[in-house]
Amino acid sequence: MNLTYKIAKYQAKDVLRSRWLIGFTFFLGVITSGLFYFTADTEKVIVSLINIVFTIVPLIGAIFGALYYYNSKEYIIFLLAQPLQRKQIFFGLYFGIVFPLSLSLVFGLGLTVILFIAKGSLIYLVSLTVLIALGAVLLSVFIGISLFLSILNDDKAKGLGFTLLVWLFFSFVYDGIVLLLLTAFSDYPLESFSIILSMLNPIDLARIIVMLNMDISVLMGYTGAVFQKFFGSMLGIGFSTTALFVWIIIPLLLTKHFFIKKDF
Repeated sequence: MNLTYKIAKYQAKDVLRSRWLIGFTFFLGVITSGLFYFTADTEKVIVSLINIVFTIVPLIGAIFGALYYYNSKEYIIFLLAQPLQRKQIFFGLYFGIVFPLSLSLVFGLGLTVILFIAKGSLIYLVSLTVLIALGAVLLSVFIGISLFLSILNDDKAKGLGFTLLVWLFFSFVYDGIVLLLLTAFSDYPLESFSIILSMLNPIDLARIIVMLNMDISVLMGYTGAVFQKFFGSMLGIGFSTTALFVWIIIPLLLTKHFFIKKDF
C-alpha cells in the first residue's frame, strides 16, 4: 500500500504539471462562471452544467487516460523491472491519474460552488456538489476503460480510437438505440427493461442521480421517470449510485487482471 501511494503521488505530481490539466480546469471555470453571468436562473445553469460535465468530462478522462498510458510506457516498463508487485504499479498509475483530474474538476467548478453559497438555495448547492462528485466518478469510469483498451492495444492509434468510440457510444449512440427499442416495443410493458438499459450506461446513471436529486421530472427522460416511479427519489438515488460504482469496479478489476498478465 505504501509503494502504491508513492507511485500514485509521483504520477499525480507529473499530471498536475500537464498543460492539459491546466486547460481543463480553466475551461470549466470559464464555462461555469459564464453561465451564471448570462442567466439568473440557477436551475437552467445546473441543467446546462449537467450536459457539459456529462459529455466533456468522460471525454477528457478517456483521452487523458489513454494518452498518459502510451506516453508513460517507458516509465511503466522501468517500474516493472523493479522488485515491485504489478498490482501496486497498476493502482499507483490509476490513482495517480484519477486524483489530479478529479481535483481539477473540483477547482474548475469550485467557483460555481462559491456563487451558490453566496446567493443560491441549499437544494441547488447540494445538486452542484452531487454533480461534481458524479463528474469525478465518471472520470474514474472512463479512465479505467481507457487504460483497459490501451493495455489491450499496443498500437497507440488503435487504443485511442477504440477509446473515443466507447465514449461516443455511451454519450450519443446509446440513447438513440434505447429510444429505438422503446419505440419499437412500445406496446409491451418496458419499465423493468428500461431500468436495465439505463444501468448499462454510466452517463445515463449519473444523469438520473442528479435529476432525482433535483426532482425535475420533466427533464428526467423516460428512464429517470421510471426510476422515480419504481423506487422513489431516495431509493432511486441509492440504487443508481450503487450501479454506477459497479461501473468503476468492473473495468478497474479487468484492467488490473490484463495489466498483471501482459507481456510488456
